[in-house]
Amino acid sequence: MRVLLVEDDVRVSAALAGALRRTGYAVNCATTAEEALAAPAADLVLLDLGLPDRDGLEVCRRLRERSRHLPIIAVTARGEEHDRVAGLRTGADDYVVKPFSMAELQARIEAVLRRVVHAARPTSDVLEVGPLRLDVTARHVTLDGREISLTRTEFEVLLTLASRPGVAVTREELLLAVWQTTFGGGRTLEVHIAALRAKLGNPDLVRTVRRVGYRLHAR
Repeated sequence: MRVLLVEDDVRVSAALAGALRRTGYAVNCATTAEEALAAPAADLVLLDLGLPDRDGLEVCRRLRERSRHLPIIAVTARGEEHDRVAGLRTGADDYVVKPFSMAELQARIEAVLRRVVHAARPTSDVLEVGPLRLDVTARHVTLDGREISLTRTEFEVLLTLASRPGVAVTREELLLAVWQTTFGGGRTLEVHIAALRAKLGNPDLVRTVRRVGYRLHAR
């Protein structure tokens, strides 16, 4: 999970980036609005509003214009009600006031990402990806017309991948969609991916994207 951390206080940025990296996130830091807007694509933005070259609300607005679905959490010392309202109305998905604990921030991150993952779920009752067919309501899977018997968890993993065929789905997104947390208990996800590949009978269908997650090959 790629996090863009926008924070002008170098000491705060270093401490927070270190904590995020220990949790498993890949962190890119920016200290100004200009750096934030020029930064590579991220899966989540933690945005301080008190930036030296431009108000953080303007950065939030610009980022939201670029992507409707990019998770943005304002992380700021501005704690007044009107500040919170302005941040949320500008496009932030959540608003965390300094000081805060890492446990609180992690919970906020997971809550925001769960909403994003849920929004990406299919609205159709049936998904077809190449020869793979998922009946979401009946929780029934066939591959080339052959019925595939999956456990509830295996079905949820496959459904999450099939919702975005051909797209790399991060490990964190899969954990949130299936287990409602980014902490997967060791190699829980990997074990279920291996079982899913074995049942599909074609390991190439679910491909590993190195250092990212997995992708359902839409052939």
